[in-house]
Amino acid sequence: MLLSKTSEYGIRAMLHLAGLSSNEYLSVKRISENLNISFHFLTKIFQQLSKAGLVDSYRGPNGGVRLSQAPKAINVRAVVVALDGDGLFTQCVLGLPGCTHDRPCPLHAQWTDSRKEIERMLGEKTLEDVGNDLRAGGYRLNPGQEWIDG
Repeated sequence: MLLSKTSEYGIRAMLHLAGLSSNEYLSVKRISENLNISFHFLTKIFQQLSKAGLVDSYRGPNGGVRLSQAPKAINVRAVVVALDGDGLFTQCVLGLPGCTHDRPCPLHAQWTDSRKEIERMLGEKTLEDVGNDLRAGGYRLNPGQEWIDG
């Protein structure tokens, strides 16, 4: 697994919001149930996404979360960086401190090329793009369910 569970769940939750037909707030509890993700874990994820300015949140009986921008304005890289930082794009694949071009680890050259490609791909793919791909390919955000709308 290349992405952390936090990033995986965060991307799925953001795609869920991107797939909604309106820009209304949706409760974290409902998203949690729809995606089969722990409510408490998802709450922490949305707190980080809100702090990064990717979602708006509203407290109260009709509260919840919604995207802060149109799905075409948010790329997947932004979600990953908001949740896990930019380490995926900057750190040694083996986790070795001091791995540089001057003092590379055994996988440095290959990982440098791979991480640049991963960063490019995640930076180019917006939530709208991935959502369209999900629908076109018949994929789902939660095993056992079809594309979730609302």
